[in-house]
Amino acid sequence: MYGTCRRHRSASELDTFSPTPCQIPTQLTSSTPPPSSCWAFLEAAHVWISIPFCAMYTIAVLGNFTILSIVKTEPSLHGPMYYFLCMLAVTDLVLSTSILPKTLSIFWFNFSEIDFSACLTQMYFLHCFVVVESGIFAAMALDRYVAICHPLRHSTILRNSMVAKIGLAVVLRGAMIILPSFLLARQWPYCRTNIILHTHCEHMAVMKLACADTRVTSYYGLFVLFCVTCVDVIFIAVSYVQILKAVFSLPTKDARLKTFGTCGSHLCAILFFYIPCLFSFLNYRFGHNVSLHFHILIGNMYLLLPPMLNPIIYGVRTKQIRDRLLWLFTHKGT
Repeated sequence: MYGTCRRHRSASELDTFSPTPCQIPTQLTSSTPPPSSCWAFLEAAHVWISIPFCAMYTIAVLGNFTILSIVKTEPSLHGPMYYFLCMLAVTDLVLSTSILPKTLSIFWFNFSEIDFSACLTQMYFLHCFVVVESGIFAAMALDRYVAICHPLRHSTILRNSMVAKIGLAVVLRGAMIILPSFLLARQWPYCRTNIILHTHCEHMAVMKLACADTRVTSYYGLFVLFCVTCVDVIFIAVSYVQILKAVFSLPTKDARLKTFGTCGSHLCAILFFYIPCLFSFLNYRFGHNVSLHFHILIGNMYLLLPPMLNPIIYGVRTKQIRDRLLWLFTHKGT
């Protein structure tokens, strides 16, 4: 499983090109990987390996479109919590669709080659919407905090206009903060053999192909991790500390259990997103002795598990969505 990146240069660039080991040539057309390329010896099992990937993608698409359809058609679900859930569903669809079609084409048809511009576009959307999803989880934590700790002010604080502004801010933050990495990647010179040992154009995999000093973008990646993801995690943690204080102050056990149930789905979705994401990042940085196959598996899981599990978690744990879904099935049956 690999990707070969092609890049075309202009005629003026051809005049100045010299075949040194660390310059990008006119055209990279090699589609045959070296013997040590990723999962090359598992080519006979590619179809079988693709089955769980395809199943996860199918569940993700059907589940997230179901969430969007239910919220759209049910007026009682037109509230901040479900608007944020719709934003999460759209983000999950973009994330899974940005990598799975290309991954399946590698497994099924051995279409391992990708154009340079397409590779960078995939890299940009992939990381942009990872940041967007992190921001949406923080926004959902804010919604739960206001709903539980300040229930009488929930409708006035999180009006539809405020929800729209939060959603726009989350998307703009993701788009702008990933843009410098995208622009830097466009300017790097690349080595003659541009084989990405991954199923998709992950930023650090592309960075390893560059024949240039990439310390700036490496430091910027750490900045994005600590100043975006860590800020979101800290915000979520503080919100849930306040929520737990409010829950334990409730007078009855039934009220506490009901409130825990409302927040449980959100906490599960957060854990399924951040834990594989953090593990994949740390594995890229420090897991030099980790098997390449295991690393690629984790790199795909943190992008496929949340889109697949989020609609299942929210569909099962959220009573309004569960009741609406059951009503649809029984209504069609009658």
